[in-house]
Amino acid sequence: MKRVFYISDDLDDLELVEYELELSGISPPQIHVLTDKDAEVSSHHHLHPVKSFMRNDIVHSTEIGAVIGVGAAVIVLLVAYLSGAVAAVGWLPFIMLAIVMLGFITWEGGLFGIQELHYQFRRFKQVLKSGQHVLMVDVEPSQELTLANVTLAHDKLKPAGTGKAPPHWLISLQNQWAKMKRTMP
Repeated sequence: MKRVFYISDDLDDLELVEYELELSGISPPQIHVLTDKDAEVSSHHHLHPVKSFMRNDIVHSTEIGAVIGVGAAVIVLLVAYLSGAVAAVGWLPFIMLAIVMLGFITWEGGLFGIQELHYQFRRFKQVLKSGQHVLMVDVEPSQELTLANVTLAHDKLKPAGTGKAPPHWLISLQNQWAKMKRTMP
């Protein structure tokens, strides 16, 4: 899948674009609007804002923290082995220290990510501050022509590049969840 970004300053037009995309077979979990004006987006029925959890860089920063934590844990174990301290007190204290360091650095990475805009959205920081909105559409290769046909009919949409989309299985789960919610009383 590929994520395609568009910039617009007209929420009414974005709502129409999203409606047309849904009619063309692109599901709601594939379409999101990133904006600093969440109250305005909530007044438009067909617009789906980016969830606050996904606006932040929690997952990405936690992954980076975990990689750094693994490196720190390896260094602790390597220093313990090379210094000869293992022979004196055994492996247990050093293994415990390595686990604590891994957990702490991973946790700190996540805390850092809470404060940061998602790494894919940072390039739109100025666009959002200027009051504009970013439409994100996650498409399969077979849906790219459909997306192009719908977006070409809207002059207010400006293409803003592409990015990494969530995996296909995640979009499928979101579609199944939406179907299940509609069938529940």
